[in-house]
Amino acid sequence: MNIRVDGKVALVTGGGTGIGKAIALELAQSGASVVVHYHASEQAAMDVMEQITASGGKAIAVQADVTNKEQVQCLVQTSIEHFGRIDILVNNAGDMIQRCAIVDMPEDLWDAIMALNVKGVFLVTQAVLPMMVRQGSGNIVNISSIAARSGGGGHSVAYATAKGAVSTFTRGLAKEVVKQGIRVNAVAPGATLTRFQERHSTPEKIAQFTKETPVGRCGLAEDMVGAVLYLVSDYASFVVGETIDVNGGRFMS
Repeated sequence: MNIRVDGKVALVTGGGTGIGKAIALELAQSGASVVVHYHASEQAAMDVMEQITASGGKAIAVQADVTNKEQVQCLVQTSIEHFGRIDILVNNAGDMIQRCAIVDMPEDLWDAIMALNVKGVFLVTQAVLPMMVRQGSGNIVNISSIAARSGGGGHSVAYATAKGAVSTFTRGLAKEVVKQGIRVNAVAPGATLTRFQERHSTPEKIAQFTKETPVGRCGLAEDMVGAVLYLVSDYASFVVGETIDVNGGRFMS
């Protein structure tokens, strides 16, 4: 199966590093023009943009804080001004920020985790939807997490709660917009070897994840792109409101 998205325009939040980077590169390789969003990782986003353009693709890098409505609106407007439309939105930006037990968690940390992982998805989606409604078509893929179903572990309840909200948002929004030609789905990665794990998991914890994964390893960012590419393609035209688990079989163990 050779999945192509030629002529489509994709906005990937958090597209400069990790899973977002892998998704941005794969979408570009498959024919899409890509908006590589970043917050603080400017050089990484520029590198992704340059990698795409050097291969003959089209890309721009745009900075925004996804928790700030005005900046999100500027992000989307810049994308539309440059490419004329937005066909694909991948809500990838997110982070655990910090592991913390609920009993010890400051309110501002809880709020920050919810803002980045939930409010950010809402704001970017809300800003993109009018364009997709006018087009009568669009695909939105939200990046959830294995934590949404497992409840997380090691003082990550807040992050798991946020990702659970993303999965619920996916189903609810899908019902709202499917009649307007817009499909909404999600991908829930398992433990994936990116900077996220480097920041938030000890080597011992990563070894535990590996042991708990039936395929015998943790995931790579590149392992996540196939599900995303499938969901935004015509092959998934009958797939709506679903969350695809990509975790090496963790739920079998």
